[in-house]
Amino acid sequence: MKVILQTDVKGMGKRGEIVNTSDGYARNYLFPRKLAIEADKQNLNEWSAKKSSEAHKKELEKQKAIKIKEKIEKEVLTVKVKAGENGKTFGSITSKEISENIEKEFKETVDKKKINITEPIKTVGRHTVELRLFEGVTAKLQVNVVGE
Repeated sequence: MKVILQTDVKGMGKRGEIVNTSDGYARNYLFPRKLAIEADKQNLNEWSAKKSSEAHKKELEKQKAIKIKEKIEKEVLTVKVKAGENGKTFGSITSKEISENIEKEFKETVDKKKINITEPIKTVGRHTVELRLFEGVTAKLQVNVVGE
């Protein structure tokens, strides 16, 4: 019997896959626990429509990420912090601060988890930070740290 998996099932496959199972396993285990549905004509049509909708949403997100990348790579983000006389900051610049400053200056939201700071920013000057905006879309952001 062909079934469409609703969730990941160990030993069977991942969510959204169409797999062959024995009739008893499908009726007695998968269907009662809502782990799968029968792959009849109606369910297959709904599944394909849902899959194409998800693909379209992913494509829109990717296009948005590319636009943000183009906008961010042209500009330099300025971050003001308290610093000592020798150019060292009091504390380091965090990804949260960078995210907040991106929102203020560029009017774009970038999750702090997507900001990759290779080494802590503890000095005044220009630093490069990598932003992972989407699968395969990364941007290099120039951060200019200015002491107050």
